[in-house]
Amino acid sequence: MSKYNDRIIQEAQSKKLEQVTRRHFLNDCVYGLGGLALGSLFNSCSTSGISEAQQNVINPLAPHAPHFLGKAKSVIYLHMAGAPSQLELFDYKPELMKLNGQDCPPSLLEGKKFAFIRGVPKMLGPLANFKQRGQSGAWISDHLPHLSTVADEISFLKAVQTDQFNHGPAQLLMHTGSARLGRPSMGSWVTYGLGTVNSNLPGFVVLTSGGRSPDAGKSIWGSGFLPSVYQGVQCRSEGDPILFLNDPDGINRDIRRASIDAINEVNKTSYEEYKDPEILSRIAQYEMAYKMQIAVPDVMNINDEPAYIHQLYGTKPGQECFANNVLLARKLVENGVRFVQLFDWGWDTHGTGEDGSLEYGFINKCRSIDKPITALLLDLKQRGLLEETLVVWGGEFGRTPMQENRDGNPNAFKGRDHHSDAFTMWMAGGGIKSGYTHGETDEIGYNAIDGKVSTFDIQATILNQLGFNHETFTYNFQGRPFRLTDVSGNVINEIIS
Repeated sequence: MSKYNDRIIQEAQSKKLEQVTRRHFLNDCVYGLGGLALGSLFNSCSTSGISEAQQNVINPLAPHAPHFLGKAKSVIYLHMAGAPSQLELFDYKPELMKLNGQDCPPSLLEGKKFAFIRGVPKMLGPLANFKQRGQSGAWISDHLPHLSTVADEISFLKAVQTDQFNHGPAQLLMHTGSARLGRPSMGSWVTYGLGTVNSNLPGFVVLTSGGRSPDAGKSIWGSGFLPSVYQGVQCRSEGDPILFLNDPDGINRDIRRASIDAINEVNKTSYEEYKDPEILSRIAQYEMAYKMQIAVPDVMNINDEPAYIHQLYGTKPGQECFANNVLLARKLVENGVRFVQLFDWGWDTHGTGEDGSLEYGFINKCRSIDKPITALLLDLKQRGLLEETLVVWGGEFGRTPMQENRDGNPNAFKGRDHHSDAFTMWMAGGGIKSGYTHGETDEIGYNAIDGKVSTFDIQATILNQLGFNHETFTYNFQGRPFRLTDVSGNVINEIIS
């Protein structure tokens, strides 16, 4: 075909694209999503061997407009893996203290499934002192003295429910909208919908602490059936932020560029033969890795932060810790990353050992997060970023008001079993009301009785704050449109300012 005909066809395609939405383009374009991925690969890099039509395809990681103007531009999601006890932190239940040590009433056990409780457990009163904090009067325990000082920045959700009571499925449901493997994570959906404003950094970054990864594994930041270019990139707060970030001895920047070009030439040839969009994602990842070698060391370096910032967050440069990750989260959103996911492992307080007890391990975990999270809210606010950054805190479910009695006998230490019927989460910034409490549980914190919200409602609200209608924000896969919230979910309008 002549060059003239090529140009005519390209111009016709361009005019057609101007008349359709981005989502229609995703459905109709000849190369599908793989063609979209190709456009992001060569921003300020070599494009030899790629046709002009392919070079002009939209960059999937470039900034995209949402459905409507959202109040938040980025999200920092703080997940306490293992599920912290709401009854020792935010859900004050003096009536539960009166029942401490008594046999659990049969009405709380009949027809219920528990992960470990067997027989008749004892009721367990709150192992913390509570006070009303700030002008809002929010109940916060003395386990979080620093967070208590910023209670008026937070909206508490006291009646969150889930239908999963085991860690892996509950974490998957919270972050992917399904208790089964294979769905894209929330961060992947957000990156797919919004792109990133910094082409040298991933749109979705994951940071872990506590010594282990979440029970659901890396699938909770995977891209599922979305192209893998949208999956979360895990970084480290200790050592090199990303493995193999630095060039090996004897390899300079030019040699690295040449080697990537050579690999990508092979990948381009494979793509031309098989038209597999994941080949394009592979090329994109090579190119992103090359760019990250320059951008990541600077953004992920907390050593150059002023002394007052380290004191504010309680950071420990050079170590893996939650405080370091929280500071990194601020730096990442400050540099245009859309979704930063922090997982802190170690909140599964069954009472089978000292580290997993409410008297010892739980208190230590609270100390490790209290100062950094408070610093994050204060730091974002003084930088003018809190209004456009949505901060979310919570676990995958709650804890029971009765003491766990694994094998029918009380555990060695004080602990609570998994509880899916009522737990507490909170949000701050990003257009969320400050100093507000939504929902209520019964007098012992067992059942949600007012303002019930589901995991899908949480997801719908996060997407809403970013400018998406969760019901129409979809992706076609295997013959039907999928969405993060599946067929459920309502925006929690009561907490939106």
